[in-house]
Amino acid sequence: MPIITEDDLIQSIADAFQFISYFHPPDFIRAMSAAWEKEENPSAKQAMSQILVNSRMCAIGRRPICQDTGSANIHIKYGMQAQTNFKRSLQEICDEGTRQGYLRDENPLRASVVVDPFDSRQNSGDNTPCMLTVEMVAGDTIEVEVAAKGGGSENKSKFTTLNPSGSVSDWVVQSVESMGAGWCPPGILGIGIGGNADKAMALAKQALSEPIDMADLIRRGPSNRTEELRLEIAERVNALGIGAQGLGGITTVLDVKIKSFPTHAASLPVGMIPNCAATRHAHFTLDGSGAAEFTPPDLKDWPEILLDQASAHAIKVDVDNLTDEVLQSFEPGQTLLLSGTIYTGRDAAHKRMIDMLDRGEELPVDLKGRAIYYVGPVDAVGDEVIGPAGPTTSTRMDKFTDRILNDTGLKMMIGKAERGDIAIDAIAKHKAVYLIAVGGAAYLVSKAIKSAKPIAFQDLGMEAIYELKVEDMPVNVGVDTSGNSIHKIGPAAWRK
Repeated sequence: MPIITEDDLIQSIADAFQFISYFHPPDFIRAMSAAWEKEENPSAKQAMSQILVNSRMCAIGRRPICQDTGSANIHIKYGMQAQTNFKRSLQEICDEGTRQGYLRDENPLRASVVVDPFDSRQNSGDNTPCMLTVEMVAGDTIEVEVAAKGGGSENKSKFTTLNPSGSVSDWVVQSVESMGAGWCPPGILGIGIGGNADKAMALAKQALSEPIDMADLIRRGPSNRTEELRLEIAERVNALGIGAQGLGGITTVLDVKIKSFPTHAASLPVGMIPNCAATRHAHFTLDGSGAAEFTPPDLKDWPEILLDQASAHAIKVDVDNLTDEVLQSFEPGQTLLLSGTIYTGRDAAHKRMIDMLDRGEELPVDLKGRAIYYVGPVDAVGDEVIGPAGPTTSTRMDKFTDRILNDTGLKMMIGKAERGDIAIDAIAKHKAVYLIAVGGAAYLVSKAIKSAKPIAFQDLGMEAIYELKVEDMPVNVGVDTSGNSIHKIGPAAWRK
């Protein structure tokens, strides 16, 4: 019987993480394309256009779909009769595959894993350890599912234990309605029902890697209770009107996947994990014949979209001259093309700025009348100015917003998803604006950045403050100077 080697498993994992960093699964592209074709809200349709164009650019350029290249999720089905030469633990072997995959010179992937989750939060530097789960199964092969899971969607994971007579559909719909847009819809919901708390969540995660077949299910109709539940949840969630990026629209989920398991008679555990517009996963099987090979999708899978047409009604904005009149002219949902100088800054940079203000120290950058972009980009390669640079979830900056606006004179913030009431109140109070860059279009956004240089807090790595020069960077107005939010207006308008 052929021997499955450590080297083959390591190489296969490394190649898989590279592969999924720039190739969407074909079924996802087909589902997103179909959703784009039928979308009725122009703002949501334009957001999906950016996602699809970005996806095709990444497939050609072999660069990450999203700047958040995710934690490394690996699920292994280990055949009981498989012959191996493993000397190290599976965790160590899979960590080595992850390390090699994320540190590849021609396409370095962003390391996002911190070693100590509640104290120093020091970055591991290579995205290890991976999140490994293992099943011992019959057979003589090793089956591996790898997935790169971004923080924005992972942070929206939910779990509950319902009464046996409880409604899974009601709980899911209520949960999705409360999640906001930080998980970057349209995407997929993975739902695990049964087992216990950890089993239900594991089922939900595994469900996300199943093929997207909602369109086929709608055409042929359900054949069992699970399929009935999938259809019911998909219809009800899409009827919420959340839409792409929370802008309002007819498609919020592309599919709903459900896996179930026996459970205690007194319990109905339910786990739910969303997958975002940067859905990334691949499956391979090792049988001793060598490392896995991965076949790129056909470029014909992507629709022909001209962003120039999609942005034909966009308004050009000079961010170096943000007058009160200009800011007050913006309307929620409006598409803008930004040109000029903007600065970057995420959680760590905001906290450090607040600490400096508390000590009465001068900040290393003058933000008066300026724009700040909530982003942690991928490292540049070759002649790139910057690597993929999509937005991070803006609610994490909410608690800093009033102080920063008040003490620095900042006038424009750019990120993704909705803002909380505390931030919206601060935006209205200081007559600032909040803009949305499309999550899942990181490579496309990076092409609008013409220069980038770190100017402060370089020790924070991806969270350092950079000065960016941008040209026609596409965004939508999220919150205007009066505190009107598209994430409230849009879904309310499209709710059924």
